Amino acid sequence: MLKRPAPEQTALEMVTLDQLVPADHLLRKIDRVIDFTFIHDLTAPLYCPDNGRPPLDPTLMFKALFIGYLFGVRSERHLVREIEVNVAYRWFLGLKLMDKVFDASTLSQNRRRRYDDTSVSQAIFDRIVEQAIRAGLVDGTVLYTDSTHLKANANKGKYDLAMIAKSRADYWADLDRAIDTERALHGHKPLKQKERQPAVKETKVSRTDPDSGYMVREGKPKGFFYLDHRTVDAAHAIITDTHTTAIVHDSTVYLSRLDRQVQRFGFDVGAVGLDAGYATAGIAKGLEDRAIRGVTGYRRPRPPKPGMMAPSAFTHEPAADGYRCPQGQVLAYATTDRNGYRHYKSDPAICRDCPLLASCTTNAKAQRTIIRHVWADAKERTDANRLTAWGKAIYRRRKETVERSFADAKQLHGHRYARFRSLTKVACQCLLAAAAQNIKKIALCLCPKPKSART
Repeated sequence: MLKRPAPEQTALEMVTLDQLVPADHLLRKIDRVIDFTFIHDLTAPLYCPDNGRPPLDPTLMFKALFIGYLFGVRSERHLVREIEVNVAYRWFLGLKLMDKVFDASTLSQNRRRRYDDTSVSQAIFDRIVEQAIRAGLVDGTVLYTDSTHLKANANKGKYDLAMIAKSRADYWADLDRAIDTERALHGHKPLKQKERQPAVKETKVSRTDPDSGYMVREGKPKGFFYLDHRTVDAAHAIITDTHTTAIVHDSTVYLSRLDRQVQRFGFDVGAVGLDAGYATAGIAKGLEDRAIRGVTGYRRPRPPKPGMMAPSAFTHEPAADGYRCPQGQVLAYATTDRNGYRHYKSDPAICRDCPLLASCTTNAKAQRTIIRHVWADAKERTDANRLTAWGKAIYRRRKETVERSFADAKQLHGHRYARFRSLTKVACQCLLAAAAQNIKKIALCLCPKPKSART
C-alpha cells in the first residue's frame, strides 16, 4: 500500500562532519597530500601582529579560493553560498556544521585590498610546484609551452583608438650584437647606435579594461582578451609556469619565462615542445645558446603573389655566401639590416635577359633580393628535430600535456573568462587556477582510485 513519507528533516541525529564526507572525495585526497601551512608564514608580514580586529585567516581564504577554482565556481558570492551548504567544503576549511561562514564581501575585500599584486599568488604557485617536485612528479627535463586566450571582462563595443607599441622581444640585445658581428665579418660599418623601439600600430583600447588586448586572429573570436602563457612538465603535466599578458606574439616572453623556471626550480631542461607560433629564429638561437633541443610545429611560409617565384626556388650556398637562382646566377651578399636579415641581391645586367624575369621580380631595376635571418641556421637545425623519430615522439606529447591542461582548465575550472579587470588581477586568477589544477593533479597521482576487485 502506497504511503506518503513523513518529513524527517527535523529529526535529531548524532553524526560528525567527518562521517558526512565520502572517503574518496577529492578534497580528502588533497587534504592528505598537500601542505597548506606555508600560506600563514608567507602572508604574515601583511598583517599587524598585535593590533586591530581578528582578520579572515589567510590559509582559510586561499583554501576557499582554491575550492572555487577546483569546482568551477566563478562567483565569490556563489562560492560562499556553496560553502554554507556543502559539508565537504566545510570539512576542508575546518568549519563545523554550525559555524557561521564568512561574508562574501569579506573574502573579496581581503583579496582586493591586502593582496593587490601578484607576489603572494606567485609564491603560492611556486610552493605548490615545489611540493610536486619533492613528490617525484616533476623532473623538468622536457617542458611544453603554449598560450590560450581568456575573454576579458569588457564590452567589445566600448573602445577608443590609440597608437600602441608592441611588446619588446626577449632577445633584442643578443640580436643587436649578432648584427654588429655579421656586418664586421663582411667589412661593413656598424649601424648607428639607436635604441630598438617596438613597432607602433593603431589598435582598439577598451574603456572598461584598458589592460586587455584586442585580438584579431584567423579562426579566433574578435574582442578584448588576455593571454595565459603556460608551461607544463612532460611527466605528469604539472604546470611549472603561468604568465599573463595582453595580446602579444607567443615567442615574445618565452625565453625569459624559461630562464625563470630554470633559476627558480633548478631544472636541467633537455628538450622543449612548442607549437608553430614559437618557430622563430630568435627562439631557435636562444634554445641553442641554452643547450636545449627544441621541437616546434611546422610554420607555413607566406605564399608569393600569384604567378611569382617563391624564395624556396633559390638554393642557399653557404660556401659562396649567397643564393643560386633557378637559372644558375648567384645572388651575392649585400648588407645586413637592423632587423637581423642578410640581403642577397642579383646582378640586374644578367636578370634583364633572363627568361624568368617576369615571374621572378617586379623591381624597376630588374633585381631580385632574397633575405635570410642571421640566425636562420639555428632555426633550420631546430626544424630538423621535428622530422626525427625522437622529435615526433616529443611533439606528439603536446596534445596530452599542455593542450590537455588548457582543455581541463576551460572545461572544468572556469578558465574561459577573466573574472576580474586589470592585468594584475587576471594574472592572480591564472596563477591560482594553475595552482588549483596542480593541487588536483598531485592528489590524484598520489592517491589513485583503488582498482575494483574482479569477481
